[in-house]
Amino acid sequence: MQHSGGASLRRHRPRRGGIGPAAALAVLLASGVARAQPAAPAVPMITVTGEILDTWCYLSGVMGQPDAVSGSAHHTCAVWCAAGGIPVGLRTDDGTLYMVLKLEGGSSVDGNPRILSIQANRVTARGQAYSRDGLNYLVVDRVVEDLGLVNRNHGDFGVVPPFAIPDAVVERARRP
Repeated sequence: MQHSGGASLRRHRPRRGGIGPAAALAVLLASGVARAQPAAPAVPMITVTGEILDTWCYLSGVMGQPDAVSGSAHHTCAVWCAAGGIPVGLRTDDGTLYMVLKLEGGSSVDGNPRILSIQANRVTARGQAYSRDGLNYLVVDRVVEDLGLVNRNHGDFGVVPPFAIPDAVVERARRP
């Protein structure tokens, strides 16, 4: 067959031994491969109250016992760790620890100014709770209440780690 521009066009011939796209789709539908997947189960919304903490120091014990790496004793280190990307946790009053994945619509918690402002604070948070392989996660929809830094334990433990207070602040505190 000739095209008016002189180029020849070949006539399409069906391939032998293969199936066409319509037949392939029919096979997929019949086999169930293309069926809609069941909807994911609804994720429960919970409201929990507890302390926002630095999970690395809390879980690893690198800075001391769990009581020493919470509250005012560990506030500065917790801010540094959160700013550096260490996962943030929320330990509830019953001792359950949730890894906080997101906070109030933010894309993440690492370096998030809002999460930095509530380190070591006692909060009530509402969000979606996930649990997998023994770990608990929380996507915080809203901080319902922020009671501030109420665990004032630096008198018992000092500041953990001790280098968390700049030398200039220590010197000012020593002056009469």
